[in-house]
Amino acid sequence: MSQLRIATFNLLHGQPLAPDGVPRPYPADAGAPLAEAIAALDADVLALQEVDRHQPRSGGADQAAVAAGAMGAGDWRFAAALHGRPAPVAGWVPDPSGPNGLQVYGPGEVGDGAPPSYGTALLTRLPVRHWRARRFAPAPFGLPLRVAGRRGLTPVPDEPRAALAAVLEGGRGPFTVVAAHLSFVPGWNMAQLAGIRRWIADLPQPHLVLGDFNLVGAVPRTVLGGATALERTAPRVRVRELRAARPARPTVVEPRRRRVREPRARLHGWYDLARTPTYPSHRPAVQFDHVLAVGVPRAAVGPAAAPRATVSDHRPLLVRVSL
Repeated sequence: MSQLRIATFNLLHGQPLAPDGVPRPYPADAGAPLAEAIAALDADVLALQEVDRHQPRSGGADQAAVAAGAMGAGDWRFAAALHGRPAPVAGWVPDPSGPNGLQVYGPGEVGDGAPPSYGTALLTRLPVRHWRARRFAPAPFGLPLRVAGRRGLTPVPDEPRAALAAVLEGGRGPFTVVAAHLSFVPGWNMAQLAGIRRWIADLPQPHLVLGDFNLVGAVPRTVLGGATALERTAPRVRVRELRAARPARPTVVEPRRRRVREPRARLHGWYDLARTPTYPSHRPAVQFDHVLAVGVPRAAVGPAAAPRATVSDHRPLLVRVSL
């Protein structure tokens, strides 16, 4: 069976960057560098974060639609977590004519003239059985971060995040893919990731969760596996509570038995399909971008890569999987 090309890419709103990571101006055709980068990935399933729609800073392009055209995606969705324009340091200025909360756009809304927005996208060449979207509230505080084009640390407030899930038809049957962009606030992003695990629990496995999690190392797979382990052990906890509530029985002296330890809850199969640095793009040192899976045999996973692109301060993460 041929392998699917599964990818995730934080776009930084399609910002062109020089080889040393310094921002470059957008060309006259503002969507051209983004289209070139997406076409080079040749992905069958693509998760995108920090996606602009009708934003003046990125030439007013509908970036999800541009990416879909570049990769030949038959279906796609863009989940807008914010409606308005970015303000330096201060976060976002809401658009008074824009919708409140989550808004999802697809191929039928291209050219609709909606107010500018920003969020997460999921694009695919495969048939789609079901779409699902959700929005995460921002953390009540931000953090000082490094911002492309600025020296030192800049105080950055947190912002709402969006996630998209799709049940796709693969060669071996249906499977579920999630595109997510999580908070940069420690702990808050872990709670969001655990929430995603619960949110897709009723959708068919295998499950693949893609995106910029702002988490490194084993933390993402531990969070996902830990959420599953807690769900599986909840009935055991209840049984212990019921046993403890039973009336006490008369003490009977019995021969001493060897104590058998109850097995610990095991993580339920979540693992990384690719381990390679993705940030910053000009000199990758850490991996914020992940492709995690459960229900996918390790033998079905092929090579992974983080190729350099001409846009964004993140590198795309691409992995081949037989599904």
